[in-house]
Amino acid sequence: MAKLSELARLVRSKNAGPFQQTLDIMFEVPEYYQRVKEQDAVSAAVVSARYGLREQDVRVVYYDAAYAVKVAFPRMIAAGDIGSTDVFGAQQHAPMLDIEISMDD
Repeated sequence: MAKLSELARLVRSKNAGPFQQTLDIMFEVPEYYQRVKEQDAVSAAVVSARYGLREQDVRVVYYDAAYAVKVAFPRMIAAGDIGSTDVFGAQQHAPMLDIEISMDD
C-alpha cells in the first residue's frame, strides 16, 4: 500500500470563488494515476466522507491527458466570512493525503 501523498507529484487545494473549494491531484507517473483511477480512490463518496459533505455536492473529474484529478465541492464557510480560517482555501487538502492505494497487481 502507498499513500496518495507518496504517489502524487502535487496535491493542493484552492478557492474556486468564495463558495467553492477545489482540489488538484497531479501525477508524473502514469501508472500511479491509473491505479488511483482504477481503484476509484478519489471518488465523491471518499471526498464527502473525509470532508463531512453530502456526496451529491462533490464533483470529481479524472483528466487522463494530464494524469490529474480535479475535485470541487462547496466551502463550509464562505471565503472571508466570519469563522473562515483559510481565505484562499490553500490549506484544505490534508484530509486527502493519507488515502491508501494498493500497489499490488
